[in-house]
Amino acid sequence: MASGWAASALSWWREAGVDTLVGETPRDWLNPRPPAPTPAPAADAAPAEAMPGDLEGLRDWLAATDSLPFASASAPRLAPAGDPASGLMMLADMPAAEDVAAGALFSGEAGALFERMLAAIGRSRETIYLAPFSPIRPAAGRIDRESVAALAAIARHHIGLAAPRALLLFGDSCARALLAMPMSAARGRWHDLETPAGPIKTLVTIRLQELLSQPKLKTHAWADLQLLMEELKP
Repeated sequence: MASGWAASALSWWREAGVDTLVGETPRDWLNPRPPAPTPAPAADAAPAEAMPGDLEGLRDWLAATDSLPFASASAPRLAPAGDPASGLMMLADMPAAEDVAAGALFSGEAGALFERMLAAIGRSRETIYLAPFSPIRPAAGRIDRESVAALAAIARHHIGLAAPRALLLFGDSCARALLAMPMSAARGRWHDLETPAGPIKTLVTIRLQELLSQPKLKTHAWADLQLLMEELKP
C-alpha cells in the first residue's frame, strides 16, 4: 500500500517537473509577504427555499431539491464525496460529461491525475471532502450568470457547514463565483472566503482538464499544492 502511494506521488512530481524539494529563491518563512486584498464578491442570490442548517441535511437537500439550478427529473446529480471531517475541502465547477456517466467527480484520465496529485500531498479521496459547485451539469456545459449567483449562495452555505481548515477551488469559474476574481489573479496566495459560519482559508488552482491539455501548467499546480501542504501541517 505504502509503495503504491509513493509511486503515485513520484509520478505526479515527475509530471510537474519537480526535481528538488528545495526552491532556488530564499523565502522568509517567519515574515511572509502579506497577500493583496481580495475584492469583495458580488452579493449571491438566495435559493428559492431555505437550506438545512446541518451538513447531512444539506446533502440530502442537494440530492432532492427543485431549487437547485438546472434541476429536472432527468438531470443526474453528483453528490459530494469523501470525509467532511478531514479538514480539507475541494470544489470543482461542475461534473464533466464522463463524470456524469461514471457517477463520480474527477473520473477517467482527469481522475487518475487527481489521485496522483492527492498522493503527492499525502492524501486520498477518502481523506478529503470533494464537492461540485454545480451538482448538475448544464446541457450547454456552461453556467449562466443567474445560476452562478444561486449556486454561490449554496456553495458558501455548504462550505460553512463543512468548516474545513482549508478549501481548494479548481479553476476560473469557481474563483470568479466565490472570490470575484479570475484564477490568474487569485492563484499563488491565500484568501479568506466569507461564509455564513465565518471566513474559510481558500486557495485556487488550475482545472484538471487544463493540466491535461497543457502539461507545462503542472509546475504552477505543484506550487499551489506546496502552499496547501504548508497550511495543513500539524
